[in-house]
Order: sequence, then structure tokens, then C-alpha cells
Amino acid sequence: MPLATADKAQSDRMRGLGYGIGTGALWGLVFLAPELVRDFKPLDIAVGRYLVYGLLSMMLIAPRWRSIASRLGRSDIWRLAWLAMLGNTVYYIFLAKSVQSGGVALASLLMGFIPVTVTVIGSLEQGAVKFVRLLPSIILCLLGGAFIGWDALSESSLRSTQESLVGLAFGIAALASWTAYAVGNARYLRREKSETAHDWNLLIGLMTGLQALVLIPMAWMGDVSAHSLEAWSRLLGVSVGLAILCSLLGNLFWNRASQLLPMTMVGQMIVFETVFALIYGLLWEQRLPTVFEMLAMVCVIASVLACVAAHPRSPNKKARVSSTQAS
Repeated sequence: MPLATADKAQSDRMRGLGYGIGTGALWGLVFLAPELVRDFKPLDIAVGRYLVYGLLSMMLIAPRWRSIASRLGRSDIWRLAWLAMLGNTVYYIFLAKSVQSGGVALASLLMGFIPVTVTVIGSLEQGAVKFVRLLPSIILCLLGGAFIGWDALSESSLRSTQESLVGLAFGIAALASWTAYAVGNARYLRREKSETAHDWNLLIGLMTGLQALVLIPMAWMGDVSAHSLEAWSRLLGVSVGLAILCSLLGNLFWNRASQLLPMTMVGQMIVFETVFALIYGLLWEQRLPTVFEMLAMVCVIASVLACVAAHPRSPNKKARVSSTQAS
């Protein structure tokens, strides 16, 4: 491989890593939202966030709509629909139900497996890094999740077996939903080089907003009179903040990382969401991390470093070909 090509590949990888860290910093803010608007159900927050996300996406995409729409075929419309559903709408509903039934600890522990599932699937692609080279990174990631889960479970109240099983079932469904989204989205963005990360993010936002419209009756029926005007204003502020920071910017950063990194590295980037969520939680509670929380952060950071080290400095020809042919 020519030196210039190798340098570009390394530069793309470092930029992708930066976008992955930025994604985690923004997505970690999602975990503060329930604390800011405790009077509302998770579904209320989701609908508010995705309605604003859809509205902002429509406003930003409107000046270039004809040009963008002319590139979209029927298959692209269907892809947008199921990606918006799996990565946003359905995923959040499943996650919210898991939290309500099984508790935050169980749900967060299950979501900690997302980097593992995406990385394992990515290792099966043609030209990908061999699974055995990714084992140290995966083991460290699992250890980090175990430390977080153990610390959270030790502080949680006991729940009935039935509630725990329901929480487990919906947590697994949320895990499968977001894994399918991450894999499908990354494959499409790497294959369709003409589609920019920004435009694709806005299109998914538009589709997610349409889906949120359908959920309004389910989310807010009977809730309008149950909350004060001040509470609704606070929900609006949180929804706007989540839509701009987490959906527009966060998803844009994630799409850029998905374009620049192999899937075996993309999966590992999700662990930064856990790290930043933990940091934000500590700042909110105004306390220092526990021993288990410190160990978890060390393991998570080490898992990403191990994943980067497992990949060659520049991809070989076979890997580059596969990244454009993946479907």
C-alpha cells in the first residue's frame, strides 16, 4: 500500500475514534433526562425528543429536499423506516419497559453487551480482524459491564421474579433492536459513499419524527391535565436539548464514525456512552466514584485501546474491498 494511502487510512481511523468519543459524550446526556423531568414517563420523553428531532430535521433538510429526494429509491425509504424504528422508536420503548420492570441496573447491564454483539458480528465480515485478536478487548468490555452491574445491583431494591423476567425479556429485545440498527446502519453508510452522514442523519430524524406522531396518543393521553404548565415547559426544554445534542449532533458523529471505522471498532465506540453517563451521574449526585465504578471505567478505556491495537495500522486490500461490498 502506498505511504499516502496508509497515512490516510490511519488518519481516518483516528478521526473515527474522535467521532466515537464525541458520540459517547453526547449520548451520555440521555441518562440525565429522566432526572430532570421525573414527573413524566420514559415514553413521554421519547416522544417529545423525537418530535423535536423530526421537526428540526425537516427544517434543515427542506432547502435541499428535491436534490436529496431524487437520490432515494423505494429500498432507501424502507431502510430509513426500519433503521429509525430499531435505533430510536422501538429501541427506546423496549428499554423504557426494561427499566420500569427490571430496574436501571438490569437494563444498563444488558445494554453494556451492545459493544460485544456488534463487535462479534463485525468479526464475521469478510476481511475483518480475526475474532481471537478481539478477545482481550471483549473480555475487558464485559468486565467493565460486570463491575457497573454489580455496583448498581448491590444498591437496588429487590423485585419480584416476574418483574425481573419481564425486564430481562424487554432488555434483551432492546439489545437485539439496537444491535440490528448499528450493524445495518454502518453497512449502508460504508457502502453508499455518496450519502453524507449529515443527510442520512436528517432523513432518519424525519422518519423518526413521523413515527413519534403515531405514538402521541399512547404517550400523552390523560397526561395533559396531570402536569402543570411549568412541568410541560421543562419537558419541552429537555426535549429540545436531547434532540439537538443527542439526536442531531450525537447521531451525526455516530454516522461519521460508522463510515470511517471497521465494524469491529464501531461496536467498541458505544462503551464511551456508558463512561460519560457515569461521569455525568457522578457530577449530578456530587460524589466521587466507588471502587467498582473506577474499575469499570479503567476496563472500558482499556477495552477500546485493546481494540485499536488489535487492528493493523492500515487495512489490507481485502478488508478495503469488503467494506465497499458489504450488504
